[in-house]
Amino acid sequence: MPEFSKGLEGVVAAETQMSYIDGQQGVLEYVGIAIGDLARSSTFEETVYLLWNKRLPTQAELDAFTKGLRSHYDPPAGVLEMVKGLPRDAQPMHALRTLVSALALFDPNPNANDVASAREKALRILAATPAIVAAFDRHRRGEAFVPPDHDLGFSENFLYMLNGTRPTAAMARAFDICMITHADHGLNNSTFTARVVISTLSDLYSAMTAAIGSLRGPLHGGANEEVMVMLNEIKSVADAEAYVMNKLKNKERIMGFGHRVYKAKDPRASELQTLARQLAHDTGNMGFYEKSNAIEQVMHREVASKGIYPNVDFYSATTYHCIGLKLDLFTPMFALSRLAGWSGHVIEQLEDNRLFRPTTNYVGPHKVAYTPIEKR
Repeated sequence: MPEFSKGLEGVVAAETQMSYIDGQQGVLEYVGIAIGDLARSSTFEETVYLLWNKRLPTQAELDAFTKGLRSHYDPPAGVLEMVKGLPRDAQPMHALRTLVSALALFDPNPNANDVASAREKALRILAATPAIVAAFDRHRRGEAFVPPDHDLGFSENFLYMLNGTRPTAAMARAFDICMITHADHGLNNSTFTARVVISTLSDLYSAMTAAIGSLRGPLHGGANEEVMVMLNEIKSVADAEAYVMNKLKNKERIMGFGHRVYKAKDPRASELQTLARQLAHDTGNMGFYEKSNAIEQVMHREVASKGIYPNVDFYSATTYHCIGLKLDLFTPMFALSRLAGWSGHVIEQLEDNRLFRPTTNYVGPHKVAYTPIEKR
């Protein structure tokens, strides 16, 4: 019998050139470039180009890629009409999953899954999804949709469509860094989901829709929402230690800590910590940052020896809050970014495809006699 690995831990199921993780050392690289260097120096558009093409672009290539992305900022009119028909109390991730799936209805050739077609569809989905999220949020607030501004970059345009006013340069840059740090992360659950779906030679819309469904779970992309819930439960910085110690005593999880891969501090958390501190200072939210810092200090003292450190969700929660995003939009923001990684992995899968078909170890009974229903 094949060796069983619960949760497929340690099983190598794909090869990629997109992201490299060293969990013991706390390293994350996109195509060999450290995530910290990209967060400090790159843009989301350039990072997407890097992931999809396995190299940084020239200025001319980046200009052409950016122009193509901006040309698809507008979702199909039919999708925006669907937004207007959604219940205003619908959860954003359910709305996002449904509306990304609906994009296929307005594609004249939705099933084309050659690499060139997949690249074009990926660009269209990535470009249009920010407008979809912004439109849904404005719909539930009873406000008119804000059309995209094709002169703005990905992050600035999203915040403009969401709020109806242009964000400050600091806010736009902060959001862009969040997009960069969340763009790809190896064969995580949602990325694996996307690759499994496309391995059947289904279509890009189905792969992205399935990945969004995976990301919604609280053990995956939904964890950053739980971090903010925790920070709101802690009344003051002085209460942080007692809160953490009580949770640990009861063997309850501290949200935003621990990772299946990292046994050192998540390098994305390090970048977001610096960003969260500056944003908290600039927006009058230092209380949230200080509570986060106090939690980290207690956790470092109590459980760092067990390899439990802050992950990407811990400081992204404070960052998103300072930008002004509603709590239930935190996970959709993760999806906006991760569409880049999912698409890149789908393209890789299509370039050398083999259908995913793992096996199971049967642990049930054998040779059981059938009992007629009247004798049961």
